Amino acid sequence: MLGIYNDNFLVQSYESEEKASEYIPKILQILLCKYQLDELLYANGPGSYMGIKISYVSLSTLSIVKKIPLFAISAFDLNNNSPICANKNFCFVQKNDTIIIEKNIPGKFFLPTNLSKINKKNDNLPFYFLPSV
Repeated sequence: MLGIYNDNFLVQSYESEEKASEYIPKILQILLCKYQLDELLYANGPGSYMGIKISYVSLSTLSIVKKIPLFAISAFDLNNNSPICANKNFCFVQKNDTIIIEKNIPGKFFLPTNLSKINKKNDNLPFYFLPSV
């Protein structure tokens, strides 16, 4: 999912079932021709490690090259704090400001209609939750 916002309000949304590594370069090329981007915001996790990595590298590169500020938000802000798929049987679940992994049913993601109440973080590094192996 990707959204374009004007004055904090969603004006255009894009969705794809493609892998992030295939979709992000294509959609960014389209968006750069169509819009003047003032800032970038992405969900830095938890979630798909590959999706987070591709998003971070693509948007960080765009941020540096075009001098556009990049911010991060928690993926939980995009699904009403519902469980987030970790693998086939387990989900990341936020309980009392702690994230655990448990068997659960993942919630649905959405693009907020208004960004004014979203907690944008300057620390935009990916949040992988689990340490590297």
